[in-house]
This record gives sequence, C-alpha cells and structure tokens, in this order.
Amino acid sequence: MKYKVLNTELNINKWSLFVKNHPLGNIFQTSEMFLSYKNTKKYEPIILSILNEKDEILGILLAIIQKEHSGLFGYFSARSITIGGPLVIDNNLEILDILLNEYKKFIKGRAIYSQFRNLWEWGNEEKKVFLKYGFTFDSHLDIIISLENSSDELWKNLSRDRKKSIKKGNSYLKTELIDFNEYFNRIYLLLKNVYRRIGLPLPEKMLFYNAMFYLGNINAIKTFGAFKDNKLVGVRIELCYNNLIYDWYAGADDSFLEYRPNDVLLWNIFLWGKDNGFKYFDFGGAGKPNKPYGVRDYKLKFGGKLVNFGRFELVHKPIIYKFGIFALKNYKIIKKIL
Repeated sequence: MKYKVLNTELNINKWSLFVKNHPLGNIFQTSEMFLSYKNTKKYEPIILSILNEKDEILGILLAIIQKEHSGLFGYFSARSITIGGPLVIDNNLEILDILLNEYKKFIKGRAIYSQFRNLWEWGNEEKKVFLKYGFTFDSHLDIIISLENSSDELWKNLSRDRKKSIKKGNSYLKTELIDFNEYFNRIYLLLKNVYRRIGLPLPEKMLFYNAMFYLGNINAIKTFGAFKDNKLVGVRIELCYNNLIYDWYAGADDSFLEYRPNDVLLWNIFLWGKDNGFKYFDFGGAGKPNKPYGVRDYKLKFGGKLVNFGRFELVHKPIIYKFGIFALKNYKIIKKIL
C-alpha cells in the first residue's frame, strides 16, 4: 500500500472523526487542542499524519513544542510534548513506524528533547518501534478512577480522612459548574498562586482563553468552582472527552484550605461524571515509582487504581538538555534574574 505523509493541518472533519472513533482517541490529539495551542505564544503545535490512496487517515501524531521564554532562552527551554499519541489504526506497526520516523526527522533542530506521555499501556511490539528510533522508556505513574462504580462504591473506596474532609467541606462550601470567562481573573490568580508555590511555570492566560473557545465548541472542557460565602476559593478545570475526564489544572486559596475545597471539588466531579456518562477519571500523573511524592499519596486517598503507563523520551541535544533540566529545577531563581 502507498502512503501519503503530511506535516500540515488536516481536513478538520476527517481529523475529528478519526480521533472520535479511535478506541484510544483522546482530547490531546484533537484539532481543537491543536488550535488552542496554535494561537498561544511560546507554543508551536505540529501535526503529522499518514493517509492512504483514498486520503483516509491511518495515523496521526500531535505534538506541542513548548518554550518558557523567547529568544535565546526560549531555545534552551524548547521541548516537544506528545500526550495520548500517536494514534494509529488497528495498532498497525508499519504506520507507527512511519509516523515515528517522520517525527524524528521533522523535530530535528526544533526541540532539545521529545517526550511522549502515555495514556494507556503500549504493547511490547509497539514499544520496540519506539526503542528502534532511540526512545527510552521511563516509568511514570498515574491514577485512574472508574466512574462505572456506583456512588456507594466510590464513597467506600475513599480513605477515612477523605470522607471526613468531604463531609466537612460540603457543609461549608457550594460547588458548581461555573462560567470560565465570568470568573477568569479569580481562576487565574488561584492557579498562579499554586504554581508559584511549587516552583513551576504556569501557561499564559491566552492558552486558557483559547482552550475555552475551541474545546468549548465541542463541549470538552468544564470549570468547576467551590464557593465560600459567594467567594470562589477553589477551582478545577477538567477535559471531558470520549468517556474520560482528565484533571487538567487546579487551584485553591490557601486561606480557605481548612474547608477542603480540593477534596469537595473532586468528589462532586466524580458524581457529575457518573451522571453524565463518563467512565473514567484520570488524575493526570502521580510521579515516578519508588520515589516519595506527596501528591501521589494524596490522590491515592480517593481510591483509584495506580497504573504505570510510563513515558517515552528522546534527547536530541544532550548537553543543552542537561542545562535545561538545571534551569527547570532553578526556575524561580532564573525568572528573577530575567
């Protein structure tokens, strides 16, 4: 069979149908996610696809080149991140091989390293294709909660202290779906405070505006808020697509943590997901195995299943990569200098 390889945008309708109908189709490989990043500074989305002679899509790979700064400092921070991809028809190893080969050629000179963050367990044969092109497999944990369980089962699976905190929080807080634009300044402030505290960069405001517009057009993004006396004290932004709720961004006001806004929001999102036909809730990462991680300990208290889907990583420029890792670890100091 003859294949056609494209590194330009696809027909939107064909792209959408391919992802929607793929058994592993996810929000991170959609045209709407592509457009969300395309219109945001410091992000460069790339889409590679394989078509047959009838112009039918056989595989796609959507990656995002991210930079923390512009100019020279941007070059040292450029990395390519792929979440939930590539998607290939019928687990076709030949299509996967072609996609990874084209990707490796295309990304040369554009990023310091590439990372594929998996949303499922790749088979041994598929892993061999990644290894063939120089990728290494790095164990990385995640926590998945089955929303197919009954509400009683979900509650039973919570730890004792989570049950206590949710009961307490529900007596003080009101949680609901909120209009992102109406509360945007407060939402971004809550997120900013969290990311400042943990020492990681937060995406620019425009990414959230774009995501609300493009993902909102397909009803794939929801913002949940927790209120104390009409003040927004906690927020979680969820990506909702193809039976899966993905925990994207979250923030809470430190002054109101005694009311457990994070716990209350998560519990009510589980219930909302069940009521709206979603099957799974993905916590969005839980660190590396055998390495202490308080966030993982917290998430496990909600009773989910610990999985190791891992990541594939390929370093394109080893020396600059080491510098970039150092820069990320010392992000706060470097940001002050800049």
